[in-house]
Amino acid sequence: NATNYAGLVACNETLGTKMEYVENVQASDYESTFREYAERGYDLIMAAGSQFDEAVAAVAPNYPDTTFCAVNGSNGSKCDGDNVAPIFPKEYEASYVASIIAGYVTENGNFATIGGFPNEPMEHLMDVYEKNAVKIAEERGISGAKATRAYANTWDDVALGKQMAEQMIDNGADTLFVYANEDGLGCIEAAKAKGAKFIGFSSDQTTIDPDTVVASVNFDFKNFYIWAIGQYMEGKLSGNMVHEAGINEDIFVPVYTDN
Repeated sequence: NATNYAGLVACNETLGTKMEYVENVQASDYESTFREYAERGYDLIMAAGSQFDEAVAAVAPNYPDTTFCAVNGSNGSKCDGDNVAPIFPKEYEASYVASIIAGYVTENGNFATIGGFPNEPMEHLMDVYEKNAVKIAEERGISGAKATRAYANTWDDVALGKQMAEQMIDNGADTLFVYANEDGLGCIEAAKAKGAKFIGFSSDQTTIDPDTVVASVNFDFKNFYIWAIGQYMEGKLSGNMVHEAGINEDIFVPVYTDN
């Protein structure tokens, strides 16, 4: 919520919009909240997360003059409707940046990757990361470079993340890349205890422990929102399609430490 709020504040300050904000809406109230805003004549209704996809699909057809925009919703897959226009970051571009960092950080070329759930965008960004990280390690003359992947099938199990990372480090991994929300905190704990390096992702995780998290690829949602609202104001946020943003829109910002 804090990340999305920062995005709308940036829009209000930069673009002169007047965005109203509400949080902690219960699942049972998703549809009624959408209807309330649409009935009041709001031009654009944004909702952060895939949990809102079904409510958008149910309500949007009844309010054709309102654009409904799921932010990072359903991994950018649900966009049926002339007034349904989800926005989604090109996460595979961010993982490519992370792979360059990892390829030069590793000492033995053994990469461990952990994802929350094996959906299509997750698998794509992991594929990009692993392929390029291994390629760079090989170009550096590290023989036998490889990447090992696992999925936690959860976003909020710190203990499980730590356990998974410990096992992968014990199996030889010296560089970790994790996209699993709170699970990643446990992975950082394991990396710190066992002397492995960690490449942060989606937020700046270097502040947790810069000796372990030597760099991060931060998602700048301020720029993401400004880009999206700019697209809407220019009449380019059309329905029936996913609108993606990435490196060209300055969404991904590498953060480096002295390590």
